[in-house]
Amino acid sequence: MSGFVEKPEPIQVPGLVHLHTGKVRELYQNEAGDLVMVASDRISAFDWVLPTEIPDKGRVLTQLSLWWFDQIADLMPNHVLGTDLPEGAPADWAGRTLVCKSLQMVPVEAVARGYLTGSGLTEYNESRTVCGLALPEGLTDGSELPAPIFTPATKAAVGDHDENVSYEEVARQVGADTAARLRQATLAVYSRGRDIARDRGIILADTKFEFGFDGDTLVIADEVLTPDSSRFWPFDQWQPGRAQPSYDKQFVRDWLTSAESGWDRKSEQPPPALPQEVVDATRAKYVEAYERLTGTSWS
Repeated sequence: MSGFVEKPEPIQVPGLVHLHTGKVRELYQNEAGDLVMVASDRISAFDWVLPTEIPDKGRVLTQLSLWWFDQIADLMPNHVLGTDLPEGAPADWAGRTLVCKSLQMVPVEAVARGYLTGSGLTEYNESRTVCGLALPEGLTDGSELPAPIFTPATKAAVGDHDENVSYEEVARQVGADTAARLRQATLAVYSRGRDIARDRGIILADTKFEFGFDGDTLVIADEVLTPDSSRFWPFDQWQPGRAQPSYDKQFVRDWLTSAESGWDRKSEQPPPALPQEVVDATRAKYVEAYERLTGTSWS
């Protein structure tokens, strides 16, 4: 089992039709046909959406995505139309709401990796490949790859794993031209993000993007280069051969797999609520990532 420990009831707003509840975001459509994305403070781990929220998390993700959209504007158009609150929306939506162009979404998680870890490391240890791409011998957890690679995955429903697939499988599903455009855009945006992050003392190990089409134009959508969609590591603590400290859900994962939580990940029981110290430490990591990347203080 996995999914929501407690699935929330979406807030109803006059003039908005609720479309979908995701792990973090609520998706609505307004009367003009535009999408309204609201980033909650929910957090997920091990395919569960936990019952405990992380204060300000949704705002950090939204504001950081907006900052990154500006940094990559010359590379890729994005889906954001505005940030004004819809009339009648709750005040809590401020800072966490995006009004977006409705796109024909590409059903692929567009993943770029510049370092070896996670599911890529698992495959590499078995076959010296990641998504079918051959890699050199001698790499270990946290190793920098000779060059960034495009390692797509299928999109999974809430509670399910995304599944890594080969480039050839993506081309079969969406067509050779779209697959090539996805790969080019993914690697270009990753490379820009990697260079900007590195200048700020942060390693962008890997990241995932979502793309859609506005007519014939490929557009980047959803969130971009956030601690939820990316692995960020502090450069001064990087040490290949071990798991790296990171700016994301590390405290949550560590606590859930500790004896203190009392939770058996292999059981069908949902995970427990997080203690306050884990909530506070996780919030601090999200805020630190925002501040280090943007060079501005969180208020």
